[in-house]
Formats: sequence, C-alpha cells, structure tokens
Amino acid sequence: MTAGTARGSRRDHDDSGPDELTAVQAALAAEHAAVYGYGVVGGRIAGERRTEAQAAYDGHRARRDALRRVVRDLGGTPQAAAAAYELPFPVPDAAAAARLAAELEDRLAAVYADLVRAGGAVRRREAAAALREAAVRSVRWRGGGVAFPGLVERAAEAAPSGSASAAAGAL
Repeated sequence: MTAGTARGSRRDHDDSGPDELTAVQAALAAEHAAVYGYGVVGGRIAGERRTEAQAAYDGHRARRDALRRVVRDLGGTPQAAAAAYELPFPVPDAAAAARLAAELEDRLAAVYADLVRAGGAVRRREAAAALREAAVRSVRWRGGGVAFPGLVERAAEAAPSGSASAAAGAL
C-alpha cells in the first residue's frame, strides 16, 4: 500500500459526515447574522466605507445562499435566519458601525476555522477562502489584525458572552 492510498480517508475524497453538516449549519447561521449586521452597519456609515459595507453585505448574501445549497446537498434542512439579532453593543454612529463590522468578521472567521477542521477537501478549501476573506475584512474595519484569525482563543476575546456560533438570536 502506498502513502497515497493509506491517506485515502473520507476527508481526501470529500465525503461528508455529521460534523461537517454541523459546521456548515454554523457557518450558515453566522452568515445570516452577518447579513443582518451589515444592514445595521450600512445604515450608520457613509462615503467610501458605505461602499465597503455594501460589498461585504453582497458577499455575505452570496455565501449564505451557497451555504444553503451545501446544507441541502449534505442532506440537511438549511437553518432559517432569525427575525432579528441582538447586537453585541449599541451602534449609534459610524465608529460603532465599523467596530460591529470587525466583530462580525471575527465571528465569521471562527466558524470558518471550525469548518476547515470538519470539512471534506472541497469544503476545507472553500472555508479557508472564506476565513481569509473574513480576516482581511476585519483588518480593514479595525485597522489591525491578529496573528491567527479564527482561533478559539481569539473568538473568546472578541465574544466574551459566548462562542462564535452561539445562539441564533445573537450576533
């Protein structure tokens, strides 16, 4: 048996399991929250930053729609968006809106890091790309980044009230 066939695990062939479906559902829930959150951000920000918020909003909507299809492909029922989400802090102005956008991206990075771990080969690549995009957006909104975006340790600092994939009603 060669090293190539010894490594012929389910992850190399992109077979899915319950952990992968759970991670995809968590990513879908986070994308629902991000779409809601960017609606708030867009209402509080102006100029060039509004264009950036609109691009992020559109990107998260597209990723959310793709994740719905993935959940169905994995044999699940896509989780629906909540009617509303509890913001992690008040967002009265543009500065708070930028902080909210960075927080949304940090939380997305955490769930995509989980999907990288749980996913098959194809979904690992897609999740890694989504994690990278979230990390870049977070840096743009915050003006600085972290060494390893999406790590649990970072998510705990960013979301002291719970994990990145906490209750559906909270951002």
